[in-house]
Amino acid sequence: QVQLVESGGDLVQPGGSLRLSCAASGFTFSNYAMEWYRQAPGVQRELVASITRISTTYYADSVKGRFTISRDNAKKTVLLQMSSLKSEDSAVYYCHVRISGESYWGQGAQVTVSS
Repeated sequence: QVQLVESGGDLVQPGGSLRLSCAASGFTFSNYAMEWYRQAPGVQRELVASITRISTTYYADSVKGRFTISRDNAKKTVLLQMSSLKSEDSAVYYCHVRISGESYWGQGAQVTVSS
C-alpha cells in the first residue's frame, strides 16, 4: 500500500536551516508529482511546494527563495530544504501524493522555529 514517511522535523532558531525528507513506497514514485504541505494550529493546511515527475517545481510565495524541493527517484525520496527560517514557518509539514484521484498523506513532521 502507499506509504509516505516524513523525517527531519526539529526545533530550530530563526534564520536557521532544516531539511525534511519523505520516503515513499507502495507506488511507482517516478510517475507522480509530489507535494509538501504544512499546517499550523488553527490554520488551514497549505501547499508549500511541489515537484512534478520531470522535476518542474512550484513554491508558495511565502517560501519562494528560501525553500527548495527536490526528488531522488532512485531512492524514492522527496526533500524539502528550508533556509532562513522564520517563526511563521512553524507547522507540521506533510508529504502528499495524489494517485488516481486518491490523496495520500504522511504522518507529518513538526517544525518549530523559535529562539
